[in-house]
Amino acid sequence: MTEGLGAVGVVIAVLGGAIRVGTPFLFVSLGECLTEKSGRINLGLEGNLVMGAMSAYGVAYLSGSPWLGVLTAGGAGMLLGLLHALLCQQPRVNDIAVGIAMMLLGTGLAFFLGKPFIQPVAPHLPALSLGGWSDSPVIRAALDINVLFVIGAVLAPAMSWFFRNAKWGFIIRTVGESRDAALAMGINVNRVRMLATMCGGFLAGIGGSFLSLYYPGAWNEGLSSGQGLMAVALVIFARWNPVYCLYASLLFGGAAALGPALQSVGITWGYYLFNAAPYVLTLGIMIATSSSKQRFASMPGELGKA
Repeated sequence: MTEGLGAVGVVIAVLGGAIRVGTPFLFVSLGECLTEKSGRINLGLEGNLVMGAMSAYGVAYLSGSPWLGVLTAGGAGMLLGLLHALLCQQPRVNDIAVGIAMMLLGTGLAFFLGKPFIQPVAPHLPALSLGGWSDSPVIRAALDINVLFVIGAVLAPAMSWFFRNAKWGFIIRTVGESRDAALAMGINVNRVRMLATMCGGFLAGIGGSFLSLYYPGAWNEGLSSGQGLMAVALVIFARWNPVYCLYASLLFGGAAALGPALQSVGITWGYYLFNAAPYVLTLGIMIATSSSKQRFASMPGELGKA
């Protein structure tokens, strides 16, 4: 379908794929950014993502409303975030271990409850068609932008403003920088971290709803490709800046879309290698940021202690 466009077709396909594939990364990374700003790491967001995808698809199929499915996905992610926060508040409990356990719980529960919804077809989320001016089906398809991406693109700068200017943003940053300073100010650290973890789980659940209700647009047990885990590396790469999370999500999405885009114009050499690009990028980020010379100037202080 893109042979006639050549290199232009590849660019358009990569840009369109960056938006489609990057949207789940965007919501999960924003959720992880919010959680880490409060001084807590949540490795369980992969479970939130998968549970959100399953619950969104099931509710959309049963109710006929994809937007009700999106809200349900956020609620499912929030409940997992609440459980994560309650467990982390217990004495001598490790955040990392709890996150891994919550990832296994969320994915296992989603696989078990989602078996009846593998075959049925649920209604999909609508898209904003911005390519009506073109006669090319490639351009029209690439410029079909889902509403959730628009919401995420607006949410990123709004969250950045929130951290810089809002009272609650200051409280979250204070808790994330120094637990002792927050306690001295009379801030309930556990409550703030609980709310941040719940809201982060909500956003991760929304990201999961995009996977099942728009792209790829179906529910199955192999739906997620580790976006929840890669979001941790993405947040580090973005320097805990929500706006940079938007840019990094598009970068990861573009890397994932490169292989299919090249295949669409007849370039099949190295197809599987290009499909591994997001994982190679994640590994590269982890290696770069683990260097002793790397400076984490923007990292919340409590994460360094952890």
